[in-house]
Amino acid sequence: MKTQIIVDSTADLMPEIKGRVRVVPLTLRFGEEEYIDGVTIDNKTFYEKLIESDVLPTTSQGTPYAFSKELEQVTAAGDSAVVITISSKLSGTYQSATIAAAEYDNVYVVDSGSAAMGSGILVELAVELMDEGLDAKSIAERLEEEKKKIVIVALVDTLEYLKRGGRISKTVAFAGTVLNIKPVISVIEGEIRMLGKARGSKMGNNLLVQEIEKAGGVDFSKPVLLGYAGLSDALLVKYIEDSRFLWERGLPSVRYTTIGSVIGTHVGPGAIAVAFFKN
Repeated sequence: MKTQIIVDSTADLMPEIKGRVRVVPLTLRFGEEEYIDGVTIDNKTFYEKLIESDVLPTTSQGTPYAFSKELEQVTAAGDSAVVITISSKLSGTYQSATIAAAEYDNVYVVDSGSAAMGSGILVELAVELMDEGLDAKSIAERLEEEKKKIVIVALVDTLEYLKRGGRISKTVAFAGTVLNIKPVISVIEGEIRMLGKARGSKMGNNLLVQEIEKAGGVDFSKPVLLGYAGLSDALLVKYIEDSRFLWERGLPSVRYTTIGSVIGTHVGPGAIAVAFFKN
């Protein structure tokens, strides 16, 4: 019996990992326009629409039916499954997955407790454990332990989207814009929280480095992934250069991808993020 990994489309994955898992897409809406995440809209088009739109997009959770369709194919092949979802505090997708899984044997659902690249590195670890020959139950048990060590921190370039999403007030957003404030946010205990504020990108990059060091450093034996929101990776490339001392000791190369729509909606274009397992 083989093990298959099923994830929802909010997990930000490198192409080589995405090609090895089954993806259940969420639905995105810009006003009356509806899109299937990763199917009828890609990240580039999403950010173009986000910049142009006067309203924030909304997302609908993955449905039990969507998970059941994937599980039918897995069990028909005689395989078991590990399902990894976005934090249950950010979406009802985990609940949908557990409803679907209740109909099947040898299916284990893991709430990542994270999102975007945080979920992504947990998925990547699951693939590594699968390659090591662990069965589905053992993989799920390991993930439940390892997910507690995931750290995801992001530097936000604009306060506009946090304001529009109701995360900060208009007054705070206006003052922050005038003072060129760059907030650093994280996903802690499954929820988006603000860690600190810096004036300007250079101080923001320094604050990002401080938060990584405060977490106890990076466990380079496990996946590390960086990401950027928007249409350009320029700010992330600059951050990587400025913080090279953090990575050159433990990584042959720094891998990064685009931050997907769910977190991208809140942080807006220009955000950069780091996801890793702490020591």
